[in-house]
Amino acid sequence: MKIEQIYTGCLAQGAYYIVSDGEAAIIDPLREVQPYIDRAAKDGVIIKYIFETHFHADFVSGHVTLAEKTGAPIIYGPNANPNFEAIIAEDGQLFQLGKATIKVLHTPGHTMESTTYLLQNEAGEDYAIFTGDTLFLGDVGRPDLAQKAAELTQEDLARTLYHSLRTKIMPLADEVIVYPAHGAGSACGKNMMKETVDTLGNQKKMNYALRADMTEAEFVQEVTDGLEAPPAYFPLNVKLNKEGYQSIDKVLEKGLRGLSPEAFEVAANEAGALVLDVRHQNDFKAGHVPQSIFIGLNGGFAPWVGALVKDVYQPLILITPEGQEEEAVTRLSRVGFDNILGYLKGGIEAWKASGKEIDTIDTITAEALAQEYESIKGQLFDVRKPGEYNASHIEGVHHTPLSELNQHLATYPEAGTAFVHCAGGYRSVIAASILKARGIHNIVDIAGGYNAMKQTDLPQEDSVCSSSTS
Repeated sequence: MKIEQIYTGCLAQGAYYIVSDGEAAIIDPLREVQPYIDRAAKDGVIIKYIFETHFHADFVSGHVTLAEKTGAPIIYGPNANPNFEAIIAEDGQLFQLGKATIKVLHTPGHTMESTTYLLQNEAGEDYAIFTGDTLFLGDVGRPDLAQKAAELTQEDLARTLYHSLRTKIMPLADEVIVYPAHGAGSACGKNMMKETVDTLGNQKKMNYALRADMTEAEFVQEVTDGLEAPPAYFPLNVKLNKEGYQSIDKVLEKGLRGLSPEAFEVAANEAGALVLDVRHQNDFKAGHVPQSIFIGLNGGFAPWVGALVKDVYQPLILITPEGQEEEAVTRLSRVGFDNILGYLKGGIEAWKASGKEIDTIDTITAEALAQEYESIKGQLFDVRKPGEYNASHIEGVHHTPLSELNQHLATYPEAGTAFVHCAGGYRSVIAASILKARGIHNIVDIAGGYNAMKQTDLPQEDSVCSSSTS
């Protein structure tokens, strides 16, 4: 028996490839499925099953395409109701994989169809659990993503999750290996470990949600406390995972059309396409197509596109580093952005050579900013997350989180200059591009962000929550 975790860092997502005696199963596959097919062919095995732990919200799974290409059935746990052919397994149902067995453990709570798959080895011993978003390392799945569809509150789902963990997972032996669907950086939880595999015994010791003496009320309070609003694209990804989608082959065929500067401009104007520049932030600052939005491949690319563009049906045209066109289209398709009309052939150099206008973003170093601080301190803008800002920030800065930027546009000056920073310089350039597209042009990016600023003598302060005895 062999288990391989196929981890995709930019999505903080784990898919799984399991082989026993000539048969393979794939759990929660990525959108691009050819690597699984190639792996099975190389190993000389057939893909017998495709297991889905739930209807994912943060990415589009490859289950539909993989089933079409291999003939393997898609398997969900109880309560799932997809619009395509699938096996809806019963709680406790067994699936034979070579000499191993996969047992269905219905574990609702994150969503009502959420299911954990228990792998029993050739000797019939409980060996590993594939927990999806039910149990993460250091955390559990957030219980607020399915409440509208299921007409349940997040507290109802949290109570359901409490009992799923305690009746289905915690009774298993400490030696059982835990393979979750996500790790640190995913928006599906709030306190995940950087590790991507652990034993259940260790999780029982250190995961706050698995405390043996924890009451239901305590669990509900701790699991629901501090949840930020989920990204706006999540419901659209659930819809695609539940209803189906076009093959990634077709998405790539359309998205990998090279467009001349003239055709690129026509697509932007006549098709209403959003110009998405995915190069490095320094390249974008040095010169970009006016009104284009920067979200670089070198950062949390796809999740930020989902959070900021939101509508997965929005037409997109791309400006990419040379040779990374397919990577950009593939990563966008993973979060459901399939309406990609092509890319600028020859990149920004072709745009410049055609004589078309370019725009730039000014930059200031942290050291130069510190020297001017007294005269411009009312013009500093921090676009980091609330937790980062609350931990420490520059005194007097305006806090305008990137994910909520459109709600803070009035905070930025109509006249004068706004100096924008994040932690290291990626998110601040995203913010600057959005602000310029909204007509706020006097933007200066602070190079190196807060990481550079805190090395200067700029005054810093913490946000301390006051306590109350009332």
